[in-house]
Amino acid sequence: MIPRLREKYKNEIIKNLMGKLSLKNTHAVPKINKIVLNMGLGAEALEKKKLESCIKDVAAIAGQQPVITKFRKSISNFKSRKGSNAGLKVTLRNDRMYEFIDRLVNIALPRIKDFKGLKDSSCDSFGNFSFGIKEHIIFPEINFDKVETIRGLDVTIATTSQNKENTIHLLKEFNFPIIKDTSKKKKKFKKIVSKEEKKGE
Repeated sequence: MIPRLREKYKNEIIKNLMGKLSLKNTHAVPKINKIVLNMGLGAEALEKKKLESCIKDVAAIAGQQPVITKFRKSISNFKSRKGSNAGLKVTLRNDRMYEFIDRLVNIALPRIKDFKGLKDSSCDSFGNFSFGIKEHIIFPEINFDKVETIRGLDVTIATTSQNKENTIHLLKEFNFPIIKDTSKKKKKFKKIVSKEEKKGE
């Protein structure tokens, strides 16, 4: 069966984005290319049992077997050696990618405690949207009773978009809960206030 969101993109999202972004050619409409999941394990990656447990969890979340990543350099502070296990990585494309988005947006993210949304500052100028998940147990595929350690997960969504605004428009069409990041504005305001205070002194 064709994933629900894949059909939605073809039948609804393309038309919506052509109107919002003032595009005349359907090929110019941005789309999601792939999704990359990363789980860092640190020193625990050297323990076989824990590594196998993490592989099972990531495979259940992604619906695809992960690849074990290796350290490229030896870093004494992190007790890492070149060529040793660093973590796990999965790259999702096509149907599995759309299925993951569906579960992420509609089931996993709403299960995060005190979740307010994903900040728009997580988007870069190359069409990538990256964010971290602190607890991998938010995914329904994970049995909480069998989890030894709660781990974090980094998610990177790569799109064909050429700018930040188009990327955010695209992801919002897939119902990603994206909100404005006001932290930068607050920092600027504090700087302005501090300068005015110095003038008063």
